Amino acid sequence: MKKVCTLALLLIGATVMAQEVQKGHHRAAMKDLTPEQMATLHTKKMTLALDLNESQQQQVHELSLENAKLRKVKMEERKAKKESGESKKPTSEERYVRQLERLDQQIAHKAEMKSILSPEQYEKWEKIHFHHRKNREKRMREGKRRK
Repeated sequence: MKKVCTLALLLIGATVMAQEVQKGHHRAAMKDLTPEQMATLHTKKMTLALDLNESQQQQVHELSLENAKLRKVKMEERKAKKESGESKKPTSEERYVRQLERLDQQIAHKAEMKSILSPEQYEKWEKIHFHHRKNREKRMREGKRRK
């Protein structure tokens, strides 16, 4: 019986580790994509989820491309700071300003999506967006606990 329990625990542990490696690989692979590739993938996923028409696909692609370029620039800035050794904890004022900018961006993005999508599509997008955000927050909390 002990051997069976030990074997079961080992299998569970191996499965969890394999899933963590896959998640890490997915994030690394996304970082290597160009903004155009990220925007195209995002648009196609939204087309599948929301049944976008041709015009909506074009508008969503433009919006996604804009956001992907902005994310790529921010990521490069953070990477350059880290490599140059300038990486220090931001002051409370800097965190406040950064959070204000992020929230303003989210409000603008939400308004843009509302203008592109039909009311039914927008409602579905809101639900999907809410669940993705909650899952991301959960992963962030779990990651902080592990450290």
